[in-house]
Amino acid sequence: MVNKQVFFIKLIHSIIFFIMVICLFYVLYGAFTRTYNVILLIALAAIFLEGLVLLLNRWQCPLTNLAKRYGDKTGTITDIFLPAWLAPHTFKIFGVLLAIGLVMLGFGYFMK
Repeated sequence: MVNKQVFFIKLIHSIIFFIMVICLFYVLYGAFTRTYNVILLIALAAIFLEGLVLLLNRWQCPLTNLAKRYGDKTGTITDIFLPAWLAPHTFKIFGVLLAIGLVMLGFGYFMK
């Protein structure tokens, strides 16, 4: 059993993850429906902010080091709340979905 600090770090990570999933699906929704609004801008900004944080931290989630500091030997922060088959593939899966959404948004916006 993980200690309380590690549990809460993983809980916070999972909440952020699910918010990012919602943002990604809103980008896809906007792309398919050609909906361009403030919510889409917020979703895109959140996704790009997350990407910037990861880029500045050498493609590692900052919460990983925090989890290690509080006792998780591996620093793995996806093992409690995400299925084992999904966790190692999230960047690949969601990266492709984001690319599709961005291309579709671009075509929809500029090819009116």
